[in-house]
Amino acid sequence: MIDPLWLMLIGMVVVLGGILVLRLHAFLALILGAIIVGSLTSGAALRQYALDKNMTTAATETLVRQSTGERIAIAFGQTCTKIGILIAMASIIGKCLLESGAAERIIRSALKRFGESRAPLAFLSSGFLLAIPVYFDTVFYLMIPLAKAMGMRTRRNYGLYVMAIVAGGTMAHSLVPPTPGPLFVAGELSVSLGLMILGGIIIGLFTASSGYAYALWANRRWPIVLRDSADISAAELEALSNKDERELPPLWLSVLPILLPIVLIAGQTIAGSFFKVPSTGDSSEVIDRLLDLLDYLGNPNIALALAAAIALATLTFRQNTDRKKIAAFVQSALSSAGVIILITSAGGAFGGILQQTAIGPRIQELASTHQLAVLPLAFVVTAVVRTAQGSATVAMITAIGIMGGFANAGQLGFHPVYLALVIGCGSKPIAWMNDSGFWLICKMTGMTEAETLKLSSAMMVVMALVGLVVIMIFARLLPLV
Repeated sequence: MIDPLWLMLIGMVVVLGGILVLRLHAFLALILGAIIVGSLTSGAALRQYALDKNMTTAATETLVRQSTGERIAIAFGQTCTKIGILIAMASIIGKCLLESGAAERIIRSALKRFGESRAPLAFLSSGFLLAIPVYFDTVFYLMIPLAKAMGMRTRRNYGLYVMAIVAGGTMAHSLVPPTPGPLFVAGELSVSLGLMILGGIIIGLFTASSGYAYALWANRRWPIVLRDSADISAAELEALSNKDERELPPLWLSVLPILLPIVLIAGQTIAGSFFKVPSTGDSSEVIDRLLDLLDYLGNPNIALALAAAIALATLTFRQNTDRKKIAAFVQSALSSAGVIILITSAGGAFGGILQQTAIGPRIQELASTHQLAVLPLAFVVTAVVRTAQGSATVAMITAIGIMGGFANAGQLGFHPVYLALVIGCGSKPIAWMNDSGFWLICKMTGMTEAETLKLSSAMMVVMALVGLVVIMIFARLLPLV
């Protein structure tokens, strides 16, 4: 049985070397990496992975009997199930916002109110606030058209706008409930939801601010120009930015495709997390029906589909666009979305195959034999799991399984909320090619893989390290025990 750490290293060399050195298409490099790692993974490793996941004996034997190709296809399909419809709908929304002039209307209104100099801070704060109840991916889908429109209007700082969205959104995603990662960790450590939210917001302010500082520095050192991306060309953006004010839709209609899914998804998340309604009495039956409706409409796939319908209607009726042009327009949007779905799902497949090497139990073994301070140890364990398999949420769930034995405040010497927060910060590094979010940022912004690594991925490392230091200081000065 080959050590899972060696398999992870082999996978990194294949994917990074294939993309950055051999210039392979990202989809091919990721699938090649998955094939090589999957072929080298032994049956013993698969059984260890199944044991760690509490799979039944029958499910374990089925997994072991599956060929490498079958396991890759299943992992590919699981990722596509999560993000396929979302990316397709988001692509339609994004193109409609740009083509109809809705994004331009929002940007012009924001510039009048806040000014160009405060635009990056507006993206930072908006990304953080919106990502508290909603997955970062969804927030990014909805905000990237605004960053492109702003980049075209100002003719500079496009990379800064993108990094500001990422800095705000990614930290809230891992620190502030009710997003699943911090919600699960708080529950496992018996940390009250209110304290976790308060702590996540405070630490998030420090980390997001450090990310913004890095973004300002990186924007001066490596300025990113607005270029063609999967959904729209720079020439099309320039033409849209020159539209007459009277041709643009009203502000309320422009923001509706962005705010509606945020409200619906947030409402579903908050209701599911905080409200436990009894099912007795006439009034509770009405409330139950309302909650069921919210649960239906708040599903991300449904919410974004509704937003896409509104965005299409705005483009069709407000701009008097010909129906045949609309059909061609949707075809173009879905074609660009297909490329992103393929690459993102391939990244998920590669990450899934890495998980099947039993990298999780191997990291747990290392953690038990290396005596470090609890907070740095939890940070390192979470970061290694994130780097190995690509998902921040999975990294947090895995890390709490390893570190859960330290949850006693008397043993820690400080409140367990600090352990929960440090696990959240540790889930940020290192975002690379096995992370589906990496590919969303890369392909939807038009940046190259190398640019995404040195801008977005490096910024996440900075934010994570700042978070670790700040949490250790708080735990020392304000232990809360």
